Amino acid sequence: MRTADLTGRTAIVTGGATLLGRGVVQVLADYGASVVVADIDEENGRRVEQVASSSGAPVTFRRVDVTDDTALATLVTDTVAEHGGLDIVVNLAAVYIDDGFATTRADWLTALNVNVVSMVALVQAAHPHLKASRHAAVVNFTSISSSVAQTGRWVYPAGKAAIAQLTRSMAMDLAPDGIRVNSVSPGWTWSAIMDNLSGGDRVKTDRVAAPFHLTGRVGDPSEVGNVVAFLASDAASVVTGADWAADGGYSAMGPEQATPAIPLLAEQDPS
Repeated sequence: MRTADLTGRTAIVTGGATLLGRGVVQVLADYGASVVVADIDEENGRRVEQVASSSGAPVTFRRVDVTDDTALATLVTDTVAEHGGLDIVVNLAAVYIDDGFATTRADWLTALNVNVVSMVALVQAAHPHLKASRHAAVVNFTSISSSVAQTGRWVYPAGKAAIAQLTRSMAMDLAPDGIRVNSVSPGWTWSAIMDNLSGGDRVKTDRVAAPFHLTGRVGDPSEVGNVVAFLASDAASVVTGADWAADGGYSAMGPEQATPAIPLLAEQDPS
């Protein structure tokens, strides 16, 4: 059975300084890729670089505002100059600005600029170099939120649904250039927001997540990273235009409840 092998490949991962991004970056590096972490969060980005480098992984950090087209162009140019090419783009960067029905126009535009438009802008900047690669792959991050209604959430799900459609459109139009494009839809995955809300209580988080996931728990960032690595590798050479659920069976269960579940992470357990 073939497994993901990314030896000699170069990847850019936006949002790589997040807890989820860190897991994706480490898995890609473990499979042999040189990874450039692009994130606006310099403190955590440097930490990802340091931890990965201590284990010998070829990971470097670049502070990048993904809403700045000049910064994206520089990111791509510098990556190609340093590594000799670019093979993989992982669009993970996102903001969680969402006040549901009450969200202002300004917040809508800010969120969609980061979550959707910036993803397209990076692929545009990377396109000539991906076209020159014999192993070009783009992996976009959408979400289980893209296909279900969630109480009090309008902006984030709308953006993720747009990414799911853009993935199909990208796959069609970039296929003649030999570029495969797929997306990953994680379910509840251990992340900074879950860590903060639960007070670092993974057991509690798994318990709250259990009714929504066939696996009975939240996912680990590295588990999602394994799906990304597969889609970025030649093992997925026939896969393009697809959305892969890395959600512990969330999307197979449905439906959503009429009350929000995430706040349960912050509730005190009865003594």
